[in-house]
Amino acid sequence: QVQVVESGGGLVQPGGSLRLSCTASGFTLDDYAVGWFRQAVGKVREGVVCISRSDNITYDLDSVKGRFTISRDNAKSTVYLQMNSLRPEDPAHYYCAAEKTPVQAMCTLNRYMYDYWGPGTQVTVSS
Repeated sequence: QVQVVESGGGLVQPGGSLRLSCTASGFTLDDYAVGWFRQAVGKVREGVVCISRSDNITYDLDSVKGRFTISRDNAKSTVYLQMNSLRPEDPAHYYCAAEKTPVQAMCTLNRYMYDYWGPGTQVTVSS
């Protein structure tokens, strides 16, 4: 059974950190680019950052550069999103998605290209 599951969300104070995990099962993560997306209440889903099959990284949000880091561990079928210096504008439901692609060096944050999505995990930033 193909499955993508996010974990690690929660409540954190402004300036705090969280590490989200995205664990895949039922398919070989090596064959997939992985992206993180987020959707705040009343807003459209937006791309945050993605990682290619060869670990190249693309950010879609300038506001997270230098604060959010994506990495992958194919042996564990897991992709991580380390979020530091969280801000009041970061709260959202964060989703992980996997795109099967023959392309090694690039990834896209076009959400319509992704094959599998997780149910998401909620991130709340509040003092």
